[in-house]
This record gives sequence, structure tokens and C-alpha cells, in this order.
Amino acid sequence: MTEALVQTGQLGRGVLPYLREIDAVLNAMSGAENADRWTRHALSVDEGWSQAWRLGRRVLVAELGEWQQPLPEITVIR
Repeated sequence: MTEALVQTGQLGRGVLPYLREIDAVLNAMSGAENADRWTRHALSVDEGWSQAWRLGRRVLVAELGEWQQPLPEITVIR
């Protein structure tokens, strides 16, 4: 899918390595044996999620430029 986004000009070729690495991280976290890595708690403590977020940030900066504003506050409603 990422190749198609590059071919249609929706993403720059320079972000492909980051996107491939994100895919590899998420694939390594997948499967029934890793179900605990997909819990709400794991989102805040699992190194795989931290790595995916760091890589995602690189993609955004590469595509949109440096963003100097804090992330919006998110409220979870249960």
C-alpha cells in the first residue's frame, strides 16, 4: 500500500524506510502470543508502541515539516 501512495504522489519516497520499519514493528507485535501487547495498558508501557510512535513522528515531520506545538490533550471516555 505504501508503494501505491508514493506512486500517486501522496507520500514522499523518503518516508518508505520509516513506514516499512513501522510495519515490521507491528508485525513482530502481532499474533495470539502477543495479545497482551494490544491492551490499553500496553499502549503506554510497551517499547514496540513507543518505537512505532517515534517512527510515525519521523514520517509526519518528513512529510509536513517540524511541528513545534504540543500534541492535543486526549480524553478517554469509558
